[in-house]
Amino acid sequence: MTEGLRTSPLDAAHRALGARMVEFGGWDMPIQYTSVLEEHRACRTDAAVFDVSHLGSVRVQGAGALGLLQWAFTNDLGRIAPGKAQYTHLLDPADAHVVDDIIVWWVADDDFLVMPNASNTARIADALTSDASGATGSVSMGDITHERAILAVQGPQARARIAAAFPEAAAVPRFGVVAVEFEGQPGYAAGTGYTGEDGVELHVPVAVAPAVWDAVVGAGVTPAGLGCRDTLRLEAGLPLHGHELGPGITSLQAGLGWVVRFDKGDFRGREALAAERDRGVARHLVGILTEGRRPARQGSAVLVDGEQVGEVTSGNFSPMLERGIALAFVPPAVDVGAAVSIDVRGSALAGEVVGLPFWPA
Repeated sequence: MTEGLRTSPLDAAHRALGARMVEFGGWDMPIQYTSVLEEHRACRTDAAVFDVSHLGSVRVQGAGALGLLQWAFTNDLGRIAPGKAQYTHLLDPADAHVVDDIIVWWVADDDFLVMPNASNTARIADALTSDASGATGSVSMGDITHERAILAVQGPQARARIAAAFPEAAAVPRFGVVAVEFEGQPGYAAGTGYTGEDGVELHVPVAVAPAVWDAVVGAGVTPAGLGCRDTLRLEAGLPLHGHELGPGITSLQAGLGWVVRFDKGDFRGREALAAERDRGVARHLVGILTEGRRPARQGSAVLVDGEQVGEVTSGNFSPMLERGIALAFVPPAVDVGAAVSIDVRGSALAGEVVGLPFWPA
């Protein structure tokens, strides 16, 4: 089942810990070690470490790099500076759907790490290569995903846990980026993550990745798989590509208009997105808190007064609320406070539209 899948530099470490491995975005990755609930609660109450090496790393350098990324992405890098990170989107020029959501680490002058989702790395690299032909100034690009591992150390005690082993990484500000040495090898740390908790992400050379993993786990940080990373991001109301972002879904529909800076000048997909802004979105993303512990699932119909008005994009049990939670696209008139029901395999599950995030409540 794993033939043809890419493996993390930490694959042996995961298997030694008895991780359950699954295919994710073309990679063989750990979904859990003990249980999703235990790992989720460890991240919310203490600290957990996730191997997110399946995410892409595309290095973009040169005098034309900043201009290229300003054109390619929706957010405005002019609002930050070297040593900072920024969340952004790359849009399809035809209909402005979100091709991918991305973190950009501005590591130094004219030097950026663009970090797409796993299955989109080649697509983003191709888009940047195509756009680079119009760049002002030289640009060099390379997919360096195979050269490093990425460890996401997340939770209220994440920084305290790793401070002794990696003090510079532990001290990085939220959405800051710093150069760090790991076991004598150069890497980076950023104050970023995808759990709704504070924490840091470590960009570590392959050669020393297992030693860094061992040091983090040895500091009392709980190994956690992608199963609880999904329940954590859902509680935090964060979108997942292929669910709340992707073909047919724009930044505005997903409630992420804050990552679009129309005032920065032209960018890829701007015209189509501005047209949607001017006419108003036909649907928007909302949170739904359901009665009881039974969760809705992706694809479940959302109904108001017995009529379908939308569809669930993500649903699960919330370990912190001990209730079912879901994200769904519905018409703008269906907003916070609205009573809805969700069709779960033919039975109605009562729910209420609530503000995001679900957690902290």
